[in-house]
Amino acid sequence: MKITDIKFAMLRVPLKTPFKTALRTVEKVEDVIVIVETDTGHVGYGEAPATAVITGDTHGSIIEAIKTMIKPKLIGEEIEDLNRITHLIQGSIVKNYSAKAAVEIAVYDLFAQRYNTPLYKILGGGEPTISTDITISVDYIDKMVKDSIDAVNQGFETLKIKVGKDIGVDIERVKAIYAAVEGKALLRLDANQGWTAKEAVYALTKLEDAGVRLELVEQPVKGYDLEGMKYITERVHTPVMADESTFGPKEVIDLIKMRAADIINIKLMKTGGISNAIRIADIAETFDVQCMIGCMLETSISVAAAAHLAVAKSHVITKVDLDGPSLCAFDPVVGNVKFNGAEISIENTPGLGIKEIKGLEMLR
Repeated sequence: MKITDIKFAMLRVPLKTPFKTALRTVEKVEDVIVIVETDTGHVGYGEAPATAVITGDTHGSIIEAIKTMIKPKLIGEEIEDLNRITHLIQGSIVKNYSAKAAVEIAVYDLFAQRYNTPLYKILGGGEPTISTDITISVDYIDKMVKDSIDAVNQGFETLKIKVGKDIGVDIERVKAIYAAVEGKALLRLDANQGWTAKEAVYALTKLEDAGVRLELVEQPVKGYDLEGMKYITERVHTPVMADESTFGPKEVIDLIKMRAADIINIKLMKTGGISNAIRIADIAETFDVQCMIGCMLETSISVAAAAHLAVAKSHVITKVDLDGPSLCAFDPVVGNVKFNGAEISIENTPGLGIKEIKGLEMLR
């Protein structure tokens, strides 16, 4: 099975409600879809969002990086040579993580198709059902409380609460939500780099003293501020999770050695794809550190790949934040991963099992 061509498309899906964080407000998913074709007629699919404020990737940069730097190295390559292909992808250009991730996802899809088995089995097997949290966007307190109650009524047992815009209001937001769903759902906070280290310690101490029990707080300070992460981790009881502080394996090693976080958030769009995500999970397991699998604003193409990885690495990836498809107004993909509220399940079909993607806009 040889790679013969790589094509591009755009996929646009409206969100049920605007996605609001400390960094941005988004009303629809607009992602680049990568289509890898082979001489056997098999097709692999990948996906990359343009999350410029986090990864630096834009639609144009994703397409250009693949078209001019990655694609020429892959044409004619045998899918069976997976390690060689991922090495070529990762070495083709520095950074451009989402572009690399989209191509890697498509290649792993094809690799599993080549051996006629679901991707998670190729990655090591596991129980093909997992549960995800759902994000509650930053908004007025009453709106966030209502959204939280609605999510619990829909069957979600873990809520990821976006904060990071105003420290005083953030504290009141979390207290109100906790009072509304206590005993019904766990709360995770995500500040999206919106606090300083001292603000984070102040806010978390206030919440802890008020009896609010949080499962974790995600990336309270800027991604580059490892000393700030360490400062917080040493001073609060709430587990601290690194997101933007950890893109690749080396950063994870540095952060773990510094004891600057308790948990690592793995996102394929940060790691540059599945190969580095596997390395990060293995490093974390070596140091007895738990991981979460997360996503950007993605549809059920790349989120499906993350779900397959989560199943295969469930002994170290113990937390799941793959709510992208749940936030979309509809699922444009007919594939082997089913998103049913909080439950994500994988059917026994090869690769990602993608049969159809509705609404693709092919690009030249």
